[in-house]
Amino acid sequence: MRRHLAATVWLAAMGAGAPAVAADDTDTAAGAAFVEANCAVCHAVDREGASPHRDAPAFRTLSQRYPVESLAEALAEGILVGHPDMPEFALEPDQIDGVIAYLQSIQD
Repeated sequence: MRRHLAATVWLAAMGAGAPAVAADDTDTAAGAAFVEANCAVCHAVDREGASPHRDAPAFRTLSQRYPVESLAEALAEGILVGHPDMPEFALEPDQIDGVIAYLQSIQD
């Protein structure tokens, strides 16, 4: 399963073009695993599909609202906005790097 996820993340990154700063494949795979485990219950976390929670934006569209890399500070301090019933998350620096790398890899 993990190899399949890593391959899927790699293919998505190739289809999305290179981010401004090249991310390590391990970071991207770790970010994909994090969002799948912690965010997918509400958000669409892949390159297609609807969010299960109607007020939760699809992660592939986040760059339409803000530069994805600007989310790093919010992820470090704890996201206090979002849909009304969103839990607060505060991530460690390596988790932030992975989540940002993954988010960059799936943007429309």
